[in-house]
Amino acid sequence: MAEVYKVALTDLAKEIGLKPIFEPEDISGRYVVNNDINRPALLLAGFYEYFNTEKIQACGNTEYAYLNGLSPEMRTERLDKLFSYRFPAMIICMDREPFPEMLEAAKKYSVPLYKTPFGSSELLARGIAFLNVQLAQRITRHGVLIEIYGEGVLIVGESGVGKSETAIELVKRGHRLVADDAVEIKRVSAISLVGSSPENIRHFIELRGIGIVNVRRLYGMGAIKNSERIDLVVKLEQWDPERFYDRMGVDSEYTNILGVNVPSITIPVKPGRNLAVILEVAAMNNREKKMGYNAAQELLGNLGLEMEGTETVQNWTDL
Repeated sequence: MAEVYKVALTDLAKEIGLKPIFEPEDISGRYVVNNDINRPALLLAGFYEYFNTEKIQACGNTEYAYLNGLSPEMRTERLDKLFSYRFPAMIICMDREPFPEMLEAAKKYSVPLYKTPFGSSELLARGIAFLNVQLAQRITRHGVLIEIYGEGVLIVGESGVGKSETAIELVKRGHRLVADDAVEIKRVSAISLVGSSPENIRHFIELRGIGIVNVRRLYGMGAIKNSERIDLVVKLEQWDPERFYDRMGVDSEYTNILGVNVPSITIPVKPGRNLAVILEVAAMNNREKKMGYNAAQELLGNLGLEMEGTETVQNWTDL
């Protein structure tokens, strides 16, 4: 069974600037578990089929104008029916004052009531963006996440292969560390993953022979970042002379993480290879591919050959 994540309603209110009109005494224990915000236009008209009571409700201009056109008796009836479902909260847009019947229904059914200066479109955009991140499906895996030329590169491999040493060299070259050792990965949309570090080990990195160092204190605020989208997975492994390593970049490899296919490459490690420079090249080359350019394809075209690549998807558990 998939784990259900939640976010405190007070955290959402603080993040998107909601002004409380009515908050129950137990507001600190109220949570949101659905990442959508609903406009209850059809609900106010009496259509409650498919109503998801886990969604926050937003009263925009349309809903407000509709309620304003009703008689006080009808407005009381419609709002009482709506608030009886005890959804997480009601938000009134454009800093409008609540109808007395709405405030009465909120208190009767202990439903938090807020208002915001934003219109419904901006409220939904801000609120859903925040909830998508906070309620995203997630995993924590061993590795290093670093931003290289704007590309989020997740470095994985067996313990002792040189992930942290490569990361500190990249930081010294001007790139930014996101996470070392444990990387929290969230699926924030159907096509994107965001990685971050657990708060208790954020900005720290372990170097064998030296110990724990604080990257922020050693290299400054410009050397760290709290989160970053994962654009490329790089697997470091000890050089195996019996294995064939891709020398052309014709084949496309992907690693499936939480249902999202992320481009991936395997880099063999042996003395004399400058891994920091290699990862810089890998990050820039990955960006070029996303922009539609493939150096191997151009070279084969210059030689009059056709590019016949294959696509391989590797599960995260195989890494």
